[in-house]
Amino acid sequence: MERYICIHGHFYQPPRENPWLEVIEQQDEAYPYHDWNEKITAECYATNSASRILDEQGLIERIVNNYARISFDFGPTLLTWLETKAPEVYTAILEADRRSRETFSGHGSALAQAYNHIILPLANRSDKYTQVLWGIRDFEHRFGRRPEGMWLPETAVDLESLEIMAELGVQFTILAPRQAQRVRDMRDGEWEDVTNEKIDSSVPYLLRLPSGRSISLFFYNGATSRAVAFEEILRNGESFAKKLLEGFSEDRDWPQLVHIATDGETYGHHHRFGDMALAYALNHIETNNLAHLTNYGEYLERHPPRYEVEIFENSSWSCSHGVERWRGDCGCNLGSQPGWNQTWRIFLREALDWLRDAISPLFEDKAGQLLKDPWLARNDYIEVILQRSTEVAEQFLARHELSPLTETDKVMVLKLMELQRHTMLMYTSCGWFFDDLAGIETVQVISYAGRALQLAQELFGNNLESAFLEKLKRAQSNRTEVGDGRQIFESSVKGSMFDLARVGAHYAMCSLFQDYPNTAKIYCHIVERQDYQSYETGRARLVLGKIKVSSQVTLASAELGFAVIHLGDHNLSGGVREFSDDDSYLVMAEEMSAAFDRADFAETIRFLDKNFAASTYTLKSLFPDDQRKILDVILETTLEEADAVYRQLYERHAPLLRFLKDTDSPPPRAFTTAAEFVMNASLNRAFENDGLNLDRIEYLMQEAESEGITLDLPTLEYGFRQALERLAAQLAADPSDLSLLEKFEAAASLVGRLPFEVNVWKAQNVCYEMLQTMYGEFQTRAEQGDESASRWLQHFNGVAESLLVRV
Repeated sequence: MERYICIHGHFYQPPRENPWLEVIEQQDEAYPYHDWNEKITAECYATNSASRILDEQGLIERIVNNYARISFDFGPTLLTWLETKAPEVYTAILEADRRSRETFSGHGSALAQAYNHIILPLANRSDKYTQVLWGIRDFEHRFGRRPEGMWLPETAVDLESLEIMAELGVQFTILAPRQAQRVRDMRDGEWEDVTNEKIDSSVPYLLRLPSGRSISLFFYNGATSRAVAFEEILRNGESFAKKLLEGFSEDRDWPQLVHIATDGETYGHHHRFGDMALAYALNHIETNNLAHLTNYGEYLERHPPRYEVEIFENSSWSCSHGVERWRGDCGCNLGSQPGWNQTWRIFLREALDWLRDAISPLFEDKAGQLLKDPWLARNDYIEVILQRSTEVAEQFLARHELSPLTETDKVMVLKLMELQRHTMLMYTSCGWFFDDLAGIETVQVISYAGRALQLAQELFGNNLESAFLEKLKRAQSNRTEVGDGRQIFESSVKGSMFDLARVGAHYAMCSLFQDYPNTAKIYCHIVERQDYQSYETGRARLVLGKIKVSSQVTLASAELGFAVIHLGDHNLSGGVREFSDDDSYLVMAEEMSAAFDRADFAETIRFLDKNFAASTYTLKSLFPDDQRKILDVILETTLEEADAVYRQLYERHAPLLRFLKDTDSPPPRAFTTAAEFVMNASLNRAFENDGLNLDRIEYLMQEAESEGITLDLPTLEYGFRQALERLAAQLAADPSDLSLLEKFEAAASLVGRLPFEVNVWKAQNVCYEMLQTMYGEFQTRAEQGDESASRWLQHFNGVAESLLVRV
């Protein structure tokens, strides 16, 4: 009897980008990482691309790419982020699919995913079609092949969505066992009820669709999948393998498939070191010939369906009530806040449905005047999203224009396409999944609605916002201080909206603190400098200039003049607007520069108000990430002063602090505050120094311990890790550099002596790669009497020992 195992990981994060900037802004909840994508990448997506298999002594024996031996799907918007922010991980994912084709009879392990994870049964047919098509096109662009299978967001299914998938060439999808209703043998069998997860998950099934098409369905093993996702199975790789093998039955006389499906984040993010349990289990099963590892495409080719199935429509894997979690207060929630309700889900969806339906005829009418087929153009717009450039946008416009478009028409068409993109982004499933309206995922989908409203106002001139907010205010947060949906929109979304003038203001104010080239990229905008003048009087600075700001998304542009005055600290004021001609700009520049040269700052500000009226900006107008950077610069002098005061207090009284600790006497709060500030600052500076003075670091650690000083361990761990990774990257670029290797060895030797656990994943990767590619060569040279090679081996062995890599 043939036995097959397939493990599927659904890897997904909701799109988190600011709709106006197309980047993820800092998310403090993810500290010490910049944002949740970065944090989960470090904990899961990266670790699965280079997962450890340990020997009996706990040393790294092998490093493997888990993706190459499992089935997986990645959200297209997540892959877009990984491509630019974690390119090594992105490349490893693509490489895993290529290798899986070699392993699994030409069938790649990657599956496509509906584009931005909307609940397809709750979408209209047009959005369903575009979501499936965009998911396929995105997959082809990245993986270089047609997808055989597609993951349905939350496995939420209806026949119309399956019809579209089959029409577009998708051969199979994966569902939860409770989504099966009845089955029968296709040869001559009677229908058999399989509700309540009674379906045999060891074989694939065929679903005949109303159109006459069909699609294959795999129903994963529910009990084992739940154990992996929610129990402690992943604490031990051998236990994980054993649990998988328990899925086989001697009563079956056919080639049986044991397969599970969970969130991919299970392996590392939800369960720390889950990726290692996965790597060990796969290796244990394979090396001991306990079963054949396979993927769905290979198994389906070898063992086509013999059974037909019918399903429950409007069902999913994460809501026992069907798809009510995304449109009603069905009771499905995280359970972290007893007494909360999710009635807000009803009104959020109603408000967004209203907005989509209000926009749709306006879009058809406006786009119909410019394009051959507006909806066909929307489907094709994914090509522009995948390759943001003027050239690709022009090619798209040429394919779809009804007649030659003016430059204004081109901007209008691209805005119409962006309008449609955001009316789909606002349905991203996570907006309803969690417990409260004020959660970051829900605020994110409301932000996408905000961008759609802004574009609709620019395109059609009619204000949909007030009617939308009337509907949205019916959605009430469980947190009384937050209020309702309208209040959330006004407090968290409205202030994020901006136009080209605000991009210009951002550029102008930031130019005081950083040097820009003549052509600069400001997020998804290009700023071309036409004139720039800078003046200084004491601490005060004034900058004046003319720029052209262009959107890389819509190709909209504006020529703007600006003036910014900085009187020190956070006292920053600026103005930006269009000037009718060069003369009016020059008059403004002359007035302001003359007043500033006289150090008449009151007059300078008066001229700023006169020339820019309502178009003025302050430090609060900056985009958040850059605002923080500039505040760091502004605070630098203040922090240096505080550092000097605290350091003087600490150094003068450090002996007393040690005496107090020895006598178990509580030190005054002023002493401990000064000591903590100084010690943490000193250690952070030591980690930031490329030299990594290890004696200094050890001394500071000993001082902190002897004086009972509380250290900021997460920040220090992150700082030391980055220092170690910088050294590792330098060594990876020049592995034969003996002096670099010595520094790396010294730094690695500190890992086990620090009062916190250090994530050495990247450093271990470099060490392992050198072991695989360089070690043998140096070993041969050393055996031939090469003294430098012998020293290299000695230091490398020291690195490997500290990083727990087996040589």
